[in-house]
Amino acid sequence: MIVLITGPSGAGKSTFVQSLMADDPRLAFSISTTTRPMREGEVDGRDYDFVDEATFKKLIAEDAFVEWAQVHDNYYATRRSRLDEMAAAGKIPLLDIDVQGGVNVIDIYDSELVSVFLFPPSWEELENRLRSRATDSDDVISTRLKNARTEVGFASRYQYWVVNDDLDQAVARMKAIILAESCRSTALGQSPLG
Repeated sequence: MIVLITGPSGAGKSTFVQSLMADDPRLAFSISTTTRPMREGEVDGRDYDFVDEATFKKLIAEDAFVEWAQVHDNYYATRRSRLDEMAAAGKIPLLDIDVQGGVNVIDIYDSELVSVFLFPPSWEELENRLRSRATDSDDVISTRLKNARTEVGFASRYQYWVVNDDLDQAVARMKAIILAESCRSTALGQSPLG
């Protein structure tokens, strides 16, 4: 099983994922590679693998990524090697990626994937969350809000929808999804009776 969580910028994905992972030690976070500048408080190798554009393009040429996309003038990707390492360690890879990359992962992994689109409770709350970060200019926020309208149009490609209106309730719904998916006959592989 691979868990994919996506949604528009400002939906609260990072906080949601952190809360979910704190409750389930089976989950392993797949750190994305990006050309985006590091924000205050972020650490290379913990929050993202930060690389320059030339390095990113070299990794594309080497087929190092499962998916990659250009979002908000920066590149983001999921490294194939990270997913392989987590699976080999018996972990459930958890991907927190943009909507474009998510659709690519859905196309590749299909039945192995539990795909979840995380919604903010409203457009107004989405804008409030983006502004409260105090990390982006008004122009960047406007671009993110415009892009969010397009991104929501891809929600129908995802198996599950979770509204992040109350963090604890949203995480509880996600835990229920993971539990249900782990009980599927295809996840078990064979009958418990042999």
